[in-house]
Formats: sequence, structure tokens, C-alpha cells
Amino acid sequence: MAARKQTVVNTVASLEQQLAQLKAQLAKARAAQAADAGKAVAGLVKDAAKATAALKAAQGKLTAAAKKKTPGSAKTVAAAKAVVASAKKEAAAAKAKVAAAKKEAASSKAAAKLAAAHDKAVAKAESAVAKRAKASSKKAAAKSKVAEKKAAAKAKLAAKKSAAKAKLAAKKQSVKAKASAKKAALKKKAADRKASAKAKLAAKKASVKAKAAAKKTAAKAKAAAKKPAAKKAVAKKPAVAKKVVAKKPATKKAVAKKPVAKKVAAKKPAAKKAVAKKAPAAKKPAGTAPAKRGRKPKAAAPAAV
Repeated sequence: MAARKQTVVNTVASLEQQLAQLKAQLAKARAAQAADAGKAVAGLVKDAAKATAALKAAQGKLTAAAKKKTPGSAKTVAAAKAVVASAKKEAAAAKAKVAAAKKEAASSKAAAKLAAAHDKAVAKAESAVAKRAKASSKKAAAKSKVAEKKAAAKAKLAAKKSAAKAKLAAKKQSVKAKASAKKAALKKKAADRKASAKAKLAAKKASVKAKAAAKKTAAKAKAAAKKPAAKKAVAKKPAVAKKVVAKKPATKKAVAKKPVAKKVAAKKPAAKKAVAKKAPAAKKPAGTAPAKRGRKPKAAAPAAV
């Protein structure tokens, strides 16, 4: 479509060029025609002048012949009159030709003048049209320039707005990321604290359990070490009983000494209480063993009496 339009424009331009050339040729032809008409008029004027001069000469001869009073003068006058008549005809014809030539020259001159005026008016109109076209094209170029400036300003403003929006979005995203990171850090810190607290509590419980178990084992070892001494005391009691049979006051002393074994048995529950406070699960085994150990000496004492 663009190539077709370009071809049409080129054709119009070529025709306009041809028309301008034809106009120039027409102006030259008109000028040549006017010059030829002038030359023809000049020639015809010369011919008319010659015919007029011939007429005057014939008239002069006729006048001279009419003055002569000779027998042959009548013929001469008649011949002169014939020459004058023909000269008059030639002079009239020459004058007519001159008039026609002058008329044709005037008409061609007028036509050339009119054509020149027309060409001048056309050129003026074309220059006015070209001037208007130039002004309109200038206005259109100015408008397009203003429109381009406005479009560029709008594009710049839109780009600035989009950049500001992107910057704000990035800022919000970074703030959100920082907040989420801070929350995650706080959660992790709280979880670490809870885990450390749990670990400390578990370690404390384990240490308490270990201490309770150590105390329990120490109490058991102490109780196990005290058991042989209690058995020896029970084994020795029959001998004491024999002596008591012989000496009753001595048996009273032996009976009076038995509360020492009770004190030893009574001290064990205090250790049990300490162990029970630290390890509640070890109450029964620690409570049952000392109770049995304390009852045996009581049962043995009445038998000895």
C-alpha cells in the first residue's frame, strides 16, 4: 500500500513537471508569435508605405499629364488615371493588410498578456497554496512535536510512578521479610529457651534422682553394714541371759542397755525421710527394711527376761 501511494505521488509530480515545461514552452511560443506578428506588421507597413508612395507618384504624373495641353495628353491622362486607380487599390489593400496584421498582433499580444496574467495568478495562487500547505505542515509538525513532548512526559511520569510503586512494594516486601525474620528469630529464641529450660530441668531432675539414688544406696550400704552388728548382739544375748539367771540385777542392766539398739533403729527413719523427700518412689523399700530390723531386738528382749 505504501509503495502504491509512493508511485501515485511520483506520477503526479512528474505530470506537474511536464505541465510546467509545457507552460514554459507555451510562453516562449506566445512571445515568438508576438514577435512574428510585429515583424509582419512592420513588413506590411513598409509595403503600405511603398503603395502609398506609388499612389502619390501616380497622382503626381496624373497632375502633370493633366496640365499638358497636347493632342496625346488625353491618353496620358487616362493612363495616369488608371495607374492612380490601381495604386489606390494596392495602397488600400496594403493598409487593410497592415490593419489586419496589427489587429492579429494586438490579439496575440492581448492573449499573451492574458496568459501571462493567468500564469502569474496561477503562480500566485500556487504559492499561496504552497505557503498555506507549508504553514499547515509547520503547524502539524509543531502539534506533533507538542504531542510527542506530552507523550514523552506522560511516559516519563508513568515510568516514575511505576518505579515509585516498585520501590514501595520492594520496601514493603523488605519490611515484611524483616518482620517475618524477626518473628522467626524470636520464635527460635523462645524455642531455644524452652529447650534449654527443659534440658536444665531434665538435668536437675536427673541429678536429684542420681543424688537420691546415691543416698539410697548409701543408706542401704549403711543398713547392710549395721545388720551384722545387730546379729552379733542377738547372738550374745543368750550368754547375757545365763548371767541374768545367776545375777538378776545384771539382767536389769542388760535390759536397760537395749534402748541403744532402739536408738540405732530410730535413727534410720530419719534417713528414710530424707530419701523419701528426694525420691518418692523409694519410700516402700526404705521403710520396710528398717521396720523389720527394729522389731527383732524387741522380740528377743522378752525371751531373754
